[in-house]
Amino acid sequence: MVSLLFITMISLTLAGSAYSQVTQAPFQVTVKIFADPGANVTLPCRHLTSDSTSFGTRVKWYKVADDEALNEDVISSLGIHTISYGSFKNRVFLQETNDTDDASLTITDVSKNDTGKYRCEITNGMDDVLQEVTLEVADEGLPTGVVFPYSPSKTRYSLNFNDAVLACQGQGAVVATFDQLFEAWKGGLDWCNAGWLNDSTVQYPISKPREACGGANNKPRLVSYGRRDKHRELYDVFCFATALTGRFYWLNQPDRLTYDEAVQACLDDNAQIAKVGQMYAAWKFAGYNRCDGGWLADGSVRYPISRPSKNCSPTGPAVRFIDFPDKTQKSYGVYCYK
Repeated sequence: MVSLLFITMISLTLAGSAYSQVTQAPFQVTVKIFADPGANVTLPCRHLTSDSTSFGTRVKWYKVADDEALNEDVISSLGIHTISYGSFKNRVFLQETNDTDDASLTITDVSKNDTGKYRCEITNGMDDVLQEVTLEVADEGLPTGVVFPYSPSKTRYSLNFNDAVLACQGQGAVVATFDQLFEAWKGGLDWCNAGWLNDSTVQYPISKPREACGGANNKPRLVSYGRRDKHRELYDVFCFATALTGRFYWLNQPDRLTYDEAVQACLDDNAQIAKVGQMYAAWKFAGYNRCDGGWLADGSVRYPISRPSKNCSPTGPAVRFIDFPDKTQKSYGVYCYK
């Protein structure tokens, strides 16, 4: 599922003299984000070390031109002083979280004109950071989204067609079309469980043929069972979620929570416990990355990784599923949405 996110980790290298305005060699990370016109989108940027401090730290974002002498300032911040510029004035802001390492930029009401490469500079005189994000805004009338496989329990193949429709709706999504699954497969989606599509066919995408899933000698393909009995036959489902208009976030809590406590904690924060589709959308469109399993509305525990590491999704970017645990278990945090 490396390419499902469509967020490509291009490099994680020590950039030496590539950017003369930075006095010390920064980490450079390049990410790609997709968005629909009119949506709000978050471009991720953060310190890559855990010992950074917000004291005296300057954050600056700008849009990169082919001729870097023509780069366009977007926003700059030093302490409590923040200024936005030009066409971005009153349309951009930095994330306000308790995470002092987070310098992510939110652009509201994006348009095709916002497409391009953005650069984030974090300067504190010790560990300077450069990160680049490419934003691609879709043409009007061509909604982008993310396809994800879904099963509402530990046991696969429990949904008839009508149940599948309700399952996707319950997770902030709709049943995917063949074209949407086909595009996701071209992007690298690989899943060995068959699922309903909105035309009542049942299919699954294989981008990495293997013996346990249709045979190692077969070609990458979409495997189709054809149209199935909507009422009697049971499968999983492929859902489709579009970009978010609200905020998906990890709620900092002093202790681990039961499911009921997680629901209440989000309500106390004037939010709701997040849905699976919202996590996938935040993962794809905002590059959301956190290596903490958290409760979601369906009772599952998952976490989104857009920047893989040795200890978190080392095989690639993914929304990782942990379990449908006992809801009285105090072992996890919670993801909220508002």
